Amino acid sequence: MSDFLIDEELLAAIDMGSNSFHLAIARVDHGEVKKVASMSEKVQLAAGLDENKNLTEAAQQRGLACLARFVGRLGSVQPNRLRIVATNALRQAKNGHEFIQKAAEILPKPIEIIAGREEARLIYLGVSHTMENSGRRLVVDIGGGSTELIIGEEFEPIHTESLQMGCVAFTKKFFQDGEISPKAFEKALVAARKELSGIANTYKNEGWDTVVGSSGTIKACRQIIVNMGWSDEKESLTREGLDKLKDKLFKYKHVSDMEFDGLKEDRRAVLPAGIAILYAVFDVLEIDSLLYSDGALREGVMYDLLGRFQHEDVRDRSVQALMGRYNSDPKQAERVVQTAQQLFDNVAQKLNLTSDDSDLLRRAAYLHEIGLAISHAGYHRHGAYLLQHSDIAGFSQIDQNHLSHLVAHHRRKLRSDAKFDIMKVGGSKLLHLCLLLRLSVLLNHSRSDEMLPAIELVVHNAQQWQLSVSGDAKQWPLLVADLHDEQVQFKHCDIELNIQAEQFIH
Repeated sequence: MSDFLIDEELLAAIDMGSNSFHLAIARVDHGEVKKVASMSEKVQLAAGLDENKNLTEAAQQRGLACLARFVGRLGSVQPNRLRIVATNALRQAKNGHEFIQKAAEILPKPIEIIAGREEARLIYLGVSHTMENSGRRLVVDIGGGSTELIIGEEFEPIHTESLQMGCVAFTKKFFQDGEISPKAFEKALVAARKELSGIANTYKNEGWDTVVGSSGTIKACRQIIVNMGWSDEKESLTREGLDKLKDKLFKYKHVSDMEFDGLKEDRRAVLPAGIAILYAVFDVLEIDSLLYSDGALREGVMYDLLGRFQHEDVRDRSVQALMGRYNSDPKQAERVVQTAQQLFDNVAQKLNLTSDDSDLLRRAAYLHEIGLAISHAGYHRHGAYLLQHSDIAGFSQIDQNHLSHLVAHHRRKLRSDAKFDIMKVGGSKLLHLCLLLRLSVLLNHSRSDEMLPAIELVVHNAQQWQLSVSGDAKQWPLLVADLHDEQVQFKHCDIELNIQAEQFIH
């Protein structure tokens, strides 16, 4: 990845939402992301989840066909300037990996399934970059499968939550036949209030100056209210206007009967559920009015990507925060990072490793000891668990899975099936990074600032590695023993580690 983006270079994001898929293409203009093209299709992936939480074949084909059309618009965008993120539907889908494998044959980059709070963070980033930054704001985004609520100031979120309620999911549960009734609406409203109850006190105590809504549901509701003359002078979505919209909704018996000026046909089926969720948000959080922002997840993804090019990568801030939270030894982490970078540079070209692989190894090296905060015994497993199951800003679920495997296998004996497990998750690249991290930790077992012997790692081929150590081996007897023990672990991965050194006695 290059260190910067010059003006006029393109960025792109694909947002695979539970209701709609979106593509946004933008150019960089004086550090700002200016959208130049966009596409949106109602895929309704969440509607394709069966009773066992598996995506049906029809839903998968809708998604794949949409992605293929999106790819046709990406000819001018370099792959490293594209991010593809998936949200609640793929978080829920038990067979999501099948869809991702099929999509990999179409897409130039892997799909990143992001956690709910990471989705919330990126939504806030998109909204905050498309609105005037003044005071504290509450951002509400009602998606197809989940609803994100974020309190933040300027570009920094303070509280992020993702709740299991969305217009597609609630349509399936409460309005599946398309019939509209006060009873069905009330059931949806109660369910939404229940979801909101867990965060209501925290959010109201934190407080906000303005409320901003994003997403198709809020856009549709606001547009109807404005067209009906029910909004205020700022064309906000008000509580009074929402009451009138609800009352008007009850005049219809079925979604096919609804006549709202400005309502798009593809939004019709999910509108009652969307109104119920929005009504509950206004009710529980005691909101009077809400502004609308076109900024959303895809814009946030592009601004986050731009930050990575400009050395403002939130992932590095997250790594430092994790080290602080779990009281990791920063000096030891830095020693391991420096050694890992040297070994990586030795072998990157031969093993076809990229700068993204270097970033992953570096972050794993910084985090390899966080499990010590729980227990010294098996701390690598504790660290792996924390990385697998924590909400970590900037990281996709795949990123966290890769980090977790690196930390889990950085020490102790490798199980006979370790190679299979690692390869299944991240292929040969992840296996090679794991071995580089093991060597880096091993070479710094002394936890000393004294100079290590000069080392060089050479890869003759994927199965033949050679570590050269300069100097008298008698000066580092424990290191010698550790390296010979490590040769056995490399064999479990079908790699022969040869050790060369002056006076190095086996």
